[in-house]
Amino acid sequence: MTRTTFSTSGISSRRNLLKGLAALGAGALLPTSNLPGQGASDPRRIIDVHQHFVSPEYLAALGRKKMGGGPQWKDYSPAKHVEDMDKAGILTAMLSPTAPSVWLGEVEESRKAARELNEYAAAKLVAAYKGRFGLYAALPFPDVEGSLKEIEYTFDTLKADGVGILTSYDNKTLGDKSYAPIFDELNRRKAVVYTHPLSLACCGNLVQGVAPQILEYPTDTTRAIMSLIVSGTASRCPDIKFIFSHAGGTLVAIAGRFLGAAGNGDSLARAAEPDSRLYHLRRFYYDTAQSTNPPLLQALKLLVPTSQIVFGTDFPFANGAAQLAGLQQCGLSAAELRGIYRDNAVRMMPQYA
Repeated sequence: MTRTTFSTSGISSRRNLLKGLAALGAGALLPTSNLPGQGASDPRRIIDVHQHFVSPEYLAALGRKKMGGGPQWKDYSPAKHVEDMDKAGILTAMLSPTAPSVWLGEVEESRKAARELNEYAAAKLVAAYKGRFGLYAALPFPDVEGSLKEIEYTFDTLKADGVGILTSYDNKTLGDKSYAPIFDELNRRKAVVYTHPLSLACCGNLVQGVAPQILEYPTDTTRAIMSLIVSGTASRCPDIKFIFSHAGGTLVAIAGRFLGAAGNGDSLARAAEPDSRLYHLRRFYYDTAQSTNPPLLQALKLLVPTSQIVFGTDFPFANGAAQLAGLQQCGLSAAELRGIYRDNAVRMMPQYA
């Protein structure tokens, strides 16, 4: 592996590095004269794997339970959703609910919420706006029986593109053995499993004045990644295509501790040993939502191939156009950007080729 050494002496050196990354990103810009939603002349045809939605009934249920909602959903509609995608230049968005998803504390209520939300997305967005939306169906985790029934219905009837789940439920991470039947079925179906973070129940607000979205969400993403690997779930389910939000959370910061000797420069320059921790980290996918900054994406590139990085925005909690602009300033080549914009997602979901 060829290494580039940058001087770290003084502020001017850091400024020069950032300028160099920006110049490389600018040189890799692709034509943007026509938005993907308006014509086929834009070669990017961006697929966004990280967009959220609500239905009126689901939003009302969250309000009744005092479980959130937020101003981002004021006046939400499928038509406005498409309008925002066009402004950002995004062709297709994969839909999933954000935290707290559909687990409302009671089994039957949560099963009903999952079914209603999935059917709403399938009818009002995916079917109504052909080619603009895909669906990562909500599952009533941690209800195993209900989740298995919803997998069958959403894949066989609604033709979902995958499932969307949270990184933990109560105080159980995704590698918990009680979830094994769910992941075994998803593996049988060779499913895409998109994960979205939240705060682990034990650790919702440990640092006063720091929002959980800033600290606990990235941390819980990393917990989910580690738990799937150390529990053996990742080894047992090699055909699941896992997507982790926000560039893997805090993964790159603790990769050396998690990987041990496999995290040194020589090891990272070689192919990973089969079924090793590094092997699984390199087969997982990581989206760019709210992570389009040079330090994070350049570090992620050292750990995993760029073929495993896919585009995400976190709509409506982040501005899609700003996310694209940030990505173009991260020092990525034109080929790497093409992969992140679309090609990597298509390899994972060939139905969008």
